[in-house]
Amino acid sequence: MYDSDTDGLAFDPDQDLEQKRSLRQSYRNLANKIEEYQGNPASLGVENLQQQLEKADELFQKVKGPSEATLDSHFLLMASNVGAQKARAMKSGTGSFDMDEFITKLRNFMNGGLKPENIPEEDDEIDPDYNTESSKLDWDRIGRLALAKSRRAPALSFMLGPLSIEQKVRNGTKRARQAKDNGPVAKPENVNQGDIQEVTNETTKNVSLLMSLLEQSGEVNLFRFVINPNDFAQSVENIFYLSFLIRDGKVALEFRDSEPVIFPCDPPSYEDYAQGLKKQQLVVEFDQEIWREAIEVFKITSSVIPQRPKETSGRGDKKW
Repeated sequence: MYDSDTDGLAFDPDQDLEQKRSLRQSYRNLANKIEEYQGNPASLGVENLQQQLEKADELFQKVKGPSEATLDSHFLLMASNVGAQKARAMKSGTGSFDMDEFITKLRNFMNGGLKPENIPEEDDEIDPDYNTESSKLDWDRIGRLALAKSRRAPALSFMLGPLSIEQKVRNGTKRARQAKDNGPVAKPENVNQGDIQEVTNETTKNVSLLMSLLEQSGEVNLFRFVINPNDFAQSVENIFYLSFLIRDGKVALEFRDSEPVIFPCDPPSYEDYAQGLKKQQLVVEFDQEIWREAIEVFKITSSVIPQRPKETSGRGDKKW
């Protein structure tokens, strides 16, 4: 692709490196100058801004690569923002630019705010073929005025501004209906110190029960002791309570012919630990498949540990 202005390549991957560095440095200098005025655009004069834009145009004639083109577009974006800030701070006469007054005059010009009897007959701006009897906005009239000030072809676009803003209505009925369809909502239960103490006492009682049962049974298979064939959840709880006894050294666990056996024992003393005794931890995998298999292999028909009544405290039934 050729550049008609320079009669050369618009993209040149073999452009001189020194020229590239010079272009980049020049663009960065221009961007730094514009950046100084972003917080205070009023201090930047129109002539100064125009000079910097003309300097950018001269630099752009030497741009042959995407990196330098990116710096050029970045500078133009910053210059546009500064120009927009200066336009918003523009003064008209002795007062600042009033957007509401401008919209009112615009509507009046398009016959949107004036009644036919209020239009002065000596108004020179009214075209002879202008329909003063219509109360609608005459966009053709403002279009003809705009065409006299711009060479850009008119295009169809959306108008976003005070004339098109509609007040949003909050739809509370839909939200209330959705909340109603979700059904009753359970109230979160407050946990206090008494509830924690109750759980602790229940655990201590069950641990003591397992210890007394073991003292009566002596050596027993681990699965025959903890498994409840009628309740998987309570079987898991029994293993949990048994772990306290093993941790405290009151119950020993041994494997005899690949069969886990538990039995009561005396807790180790400080002398035992001083002689090299170390605590060991064991992770036991126990799911419903293992639970059913143990019941079948060891032919467990009843639970050594009595069935505990299920909790009926009513937790989770509270509603707002």
